[in-house]
Amino acid sequence: MGFEYKGRTIRAIDVHTHVPRRPGQVVSASNMQVARHVQGAVQRGTVEEMVELYRRMELLAVTFGVDSETVSGSAFDGNDYVAGVQEKYPDVFLGWASVDPHKGRMAVLELERAITQLGLRGLKLQPITQGFFPDDRAFYPLWEKAQELGIPVIFHTGHTAITSAGPGGPALRLKHGRPIHLDDVAADFPRLTIIGAHPSWPWQDEMLSICLHKANVFIDLSGWSPKYFSPALIQYANTLLQEKVMFGSDFPVISPERWLKDFEAAGFRDEVRPKILLDNARRILKLDA
Repeated sequence: MGFEYKGRTIRAIDVHTHVPRRPGQVVSASNMQVARHVQGAVQRGTVEEMVELYRRMELLAVTFGVDSETVSGSAFDGNDYVAGVQEKYPDVFLGWASVDPHKGRMAVLELERAITQLGLRGLKLQPITQGFFPDDRAFYPLWEKAQELGIPVIFHTGHTAITSAGPGGPALRLKHGRPIHLDDVAADFPRLTIIGAHPSWPWQDEMLSICLHKANVFIDLSGWSPKYFSPALIQYANTLLQEKVMFGSDFPVISPERWLKDFEAAGFRDEVRPKILLDNARRILKLDA
């Protein structure tokens, strides 16, 4: 199992990683909350260390930041930074853009610039930290632009560790992460490739239903160790959704080493494993084109 990509053999594609921040950037309070929640250093390491790890493991990484400036007040490293990382290490990274949906027309223009001028390959959004519902018609111009550009969009779904157990959350609403809010978007933009990130707990069955019903909706398995996947998720990944589920780690929240080790012990069929690790992402991300 594997394919040649820019001079390297790739044995798996990690479709969900967070690029290490610019050197010298202050770790936000929300990231410190994540670190405490998962008992790890969420903001650990450098780009160069990540490159060494992914080359050693023969992995390709979709990577991005998240622009949540309107809600969080935290500075975004910027799409130019992600594009620079991709340009420097093209054998390791597929850089994706992020925009703050609340920036309206500016967000649409920034997305177009990031794809057509910077060469980024997709769009990453986090409805909980960015504070929006994907099916709010106010944001439809953004989905229309993504569909026009022919790029995939990853939406965070389900629970988030960010500010977990903090007083009031603080002020983040888990309801923004319900997968059902992707259903209208998938129906109204049938040529838009939508990826629901993470196993969507506590709405896993809702995500499975949408993925089963909408041909343009897919699932990445990031953010959770496979040993904690629900029986329903494994059942559908082994059967009706075996062409629609992809490996993602959520690096650095979960390391690819841990995810892949736990994946080996999980109840996936041997014939399905290559699809999850490599084949589905190659097709969905159009890496054969």
